[in-house]
Amino acid sequence: MFRERIARMISDANAFFTAEQEWKSIRVNTLKISKDALLKRLQERYEIKEMPWYENGLFIKGENIAKSIEYYLGYYHIQEAASMLPPLAMDVGEEDFVIDMCAAPGSKTTQLAMMMGNRGTIIANDVSISRIRALTHNIQKAGAANCIITNYDGRYLDKVGLKSSKILLDAPCTASGKIIKNKKMIDKWKYWRVKKMARMQKALIRAAAACLEKDGILVYSTCSVEPEENEEVIDYAIEKCGLEVEKIELEGIKTRYGLKEWNGKKFEWYDKVIRIWPQDNLTEGFFICKLRKC
Repeated sequence: MFRERIARMISDANAFFTAEQEWKSIRVNTLKISKDALLKRLQERYEIKEMPWYENGLFIKGENIAKSIEYYLGYYHIQEAASMLPPLAMDVGEEDFVIDMCAAPGSKTTQLAMMMGNRGTIIANDVSISRIRALTHNIQKAGAANCIITNYDGRYLDKVGLKSSKILLDAPCTASGKIIKNKKMIDKWKYWRVKKMARMQKALIRAAAACLEKDGILVYSTCSVEPEENEEVIDYAIEKCGLEVEKIELEGIKTRYGLKEWNGKKFEWYDKVIRIWPQDNLTEGFFICKLRKC
């Protein structure tokens, strides 16, 4: 069923299933070191090339990148290349108050802190206490001093009374976009999990919309390729939550539009959202949408 669904979405489905990832990716942590200084240290031991779509992203080949002294010191963070894109769509500044609703394990949280120059405030929230431990560790290692960690079910975060003009909702998902790293998920794919996640995602985006100030920006992302977790969630946000889609433009990376139609439902705004398909850039698959509160 999964193969059939992908074939309905894209014409190059075979490339989706056969794509292989040769390079790992890391993000320079400019809170602790400059890009040039890190490159000077790493190029002695690793093969490195720069990431076309993010100045602080690097592709890397070599052994034990998670055991180097630079990694332990927090000079870089091991982060999927496509995962660096949602924060870039937010356009955060030094004075912003940002809510990262599903923050653990902290890759995007620490990237936002870095983009904000350790200024402003980030509410780094997650529902899982075990994942909070990883979030806390990564925030501390990165030297991200503008983060407040909270342990709350994001589906009810609006009940706390938080309001923000910038919210990141990198939602829990079935992670089908990770197929480039794990081919076994083809056999493990279950439609009931897609539907279960979609219900959770709709609850999360409803709460996010309630926390969002008028004219505020919400960036929604998943590493899933499923329309039920992406386009249908955005359709729900437009119809039920008073949000409208704004066009995303990212340079240096091949992107595709969202799906124009799925199961008889048309998405008029499909050309404003982006899909990153694994075979296009040899990254994980990602869906990213930028929404503004009316």
